[in-house]
Amino acid sequence: MSELILSLNAGSSSLKFALYRRDGGELVETMRGLADGLDGQARLSVRNAGGETLLEESWSAAGDAPEHASAVARVLAWLDGQTEDEPIAIVAHRIVHGGDHASAEVFSLDLEAELQALAPLAPQHQPVGLALYRQARVRLPAATHVACFDTAFHSRMPDTARRFALPRELTAQGVRRYGFHGLSYAQTLRRLRSVDPDLAACRLVAAHLGAGASLCALEDETSQDTTMGFSALDGLMMATRCGSLDPGVVLYLLKHNKMSPEDIEDLLCRRSGLLGVSGLSGDLRELMAADSEDAKAAVDLFVYRTVQGIGAMAATLGGMDGLVFTGGVGEHNAEVRARICRRLAWLGVDIDPKANAAAGERRIDAPTSCVSVWVIPANEEAEMAHEAAELMWPRAPANGLPSSGPSGDRVDALLDEALEETFPASDPPSLVRPHDPDDLEPASAADRE
Repeated sequence: MSELILSLNAGSSSLKFALYRRDGGELVETMRGLADGLDGQARLSVRNAGGETLLEESWSAAGDAPEHASAVARVLAWLDGQTEDEPIAIVAHRIVHGGDHASAEVFSLDLEAELQALAPLAPQHQPVGLALYRQARVRLPAATHVACFDTAFHSRMPDTARRFALPRELTAQGVRRYGFHGLSYAQTLRRLRSVDPDLAACRLVAAHLGAGASLCALEDETSQDTTMGFSALDGLMMATRCGSLDPGVVLYLLKHNKMSPEDIEDLLCRRSGLLGVSGLSGDLRELMAADSEDAKAAVDLFVYRTVQGIGAMAATLGGMDGLVFTGGVGEHNAEVRARICRRLAWLGVDIDPKANAAAGERRIDAPTSCVSVWVIPANEEAEMAHEAAELMWPRAPANGLPSSGPSGDRVDALLDEALEETFPASDPPSLVRPHDPDDLEPASAADRE
């Protein structure tokens, strides 16, 4: 039986993928790849687990839309030659909006239709994710295709954090806060359980900073609040997305600038954020290297909004024991991390410059810090593979046998102990236990009547 899992992670203009093999109950990454620049000069690179390059190619994207279909076709065609002896058993698909679904699910026609109806809430991601699922289903018809939702991680958020101050009938229609980047936050927690298990259950603020950016307040390994809400436009300033915005601005654009809903969507999703403020680029690296006051203003605003958001998440938690940076910017941009942390000194945050300047997964707080600060690389593909494996291949007990549970005598003893704790008087009430059918004498004919 094949035990290969392929994770397909579609971004707005990129496609990440990774191939995993189950080995003794653990998932081992065998290769990973990235197709980016899908809205211009597209590039595809694949490397094995040791970092060796297996494939490098490029092509010119045709048309106005990002070429996800072309990218996934190239990826699957190349994988055909790599998996001849062991076909792919499971394909895990990142689906940004899962509505009320609280965990990964196997695709069905009903699920596909339900997710398609959610496309207006994630217009840059949902249609792409579903289109790639359909394409992969045709190319890999024997595989089981699993939907892994970015929203599922936030499904246990308190109701107060999920509501807008809108009429109840709108809330009943689903106009509420869902939260996103859940696969990234779930992977962050999974890693923290390994490297700092005591911290994992404490009050954490996780910062997923990249082209898309958000924050999540965590306690007891559960999402308590997050900055993205009804859509992936909300919250922090991003590469091309505006983040939190006074809704009056949208009304103004509709009424006074006579903009159509489509024009406003394009403005807020693709022409705002770092790109809109700087007029130069949505890439922080380019802006930090640029000799431009507008570029500096864009970086300053990104830091400001992030610090402001972390303060709000800490307020939700009543304090902060840990801060975790992840995402492309969160992992690789030491200067942005340092600027954010300096402005969080009032919360007790202090980082070690040398640790901050290093690379890889690591703890970067100074000995004087009251808050543990970690950098954990984002790996949504690994989380998707874990969720798909846990769904399709539930772990068996260590001895391979179903658990028999406690014996009848042990159950009686536990019930007696519980009674004694509940009724500590010298003569607790007698406990009525179910009769064993084998102990009952056959009923007489009279009794049966």
